[in-house]
Amino acid sequence: MNIKTIAAGLLTVGTLFALNATAQTADQPAKKKKHRTGSIYFSWGYNTEWYTRSTVHVTQRELQNDYDLVQVKAHDHKGWNDKSIFKQPITIPQYNYRLGYYFNDKQDLAFEINFDHTKYIIANNQQIRVKGIRNNAPVDQDILFSENNGFYYFLNNGANFLLFNIVKRYGLYHTPNRSIAIDLTGKAGIGPVIPHVENKLFGATNDMGFQLGGWNTGLETALRVMVMKYGFLEFSQKVDYARYSHLKVASGTAKQNFGTYELILSAGFILPTTKHNPMFEKKHLADNAAK
Repeated sequence: MNIKTIAAGLLTVGTLFALNATAQTADQPAKKKKHRTGSIYFSWGYNTEWYTRSTVHVTQRELQNDYDLVQVKAHDHKGWNDKSIFKQPITIPQYNYRLGYYFNDKQDLAFEINFDHTKYIIANNQQIRVKGIRNNAPVDQDILFSENNGFYYFLNNGANFLLFNIVKRYGLYHTPNRSIAIDLTGKAGIGPVIPHVENKLFGATNDMGFQLGGWNTGLETALRVMVMKYGFLEFSQKVDYARYSHLKVASGTAKQNFGTYELILSAGFILPTTKHNPMFEKKHLADNAAK
């Protein structure tokens, strides 16, 4: 067998192999091009909240003070002041906003920036036990905590919970074209608190503005009603645990921690960020309506 015969044989085998591979490729269905999906949402609303009792620990080294305000009672402040809501700036009441992005194919997982402008005020005219060291001497006594006596303690411009949340959406109901949809969402996250502390303790006043003052963590559930695919109303309940530290008081600092229960009502919108979003794409909605 000469070289030419061997070469001709190899060429024939190679040709048959190539034709067979081409035929198999032609028989296989074409793979669908995978499209990226995403949607962004924003909401604004108002809240009301209730707080657990909390001990405020005050340290004022210059004044030789290191004492506790034991198990104080506090409340929120909605800010309406018996006036019409339409006559007040939008930021005076206790407000909240949410900015989120659904990032997965099913559009049921999101990352969210979650902010609550909550107000915390130690109730006026309550008996509070002061325990520790004051004026470099032991103290353990009850005082009337009132503005008339030279006391107040506000996070009135905001206890201000900021959370970075992971969100899971559960679809409960929707019309075939999704003009109406009802979703349940669960949220969990952690982040800083940014309080604005105003206080007067034993007549010494402080109002130093906003500060980073610790951290908080929260869990939230929300019922969302979608309208015309892009708008929604949302009713939420939330529990939050916050630890405040290095809060500014006259000649020193304070720290405390407390739990919060919130009810929130808000309105918002959601928009697709990609062309082929399964929640908005016309072909997808038409296919659902035909089923």
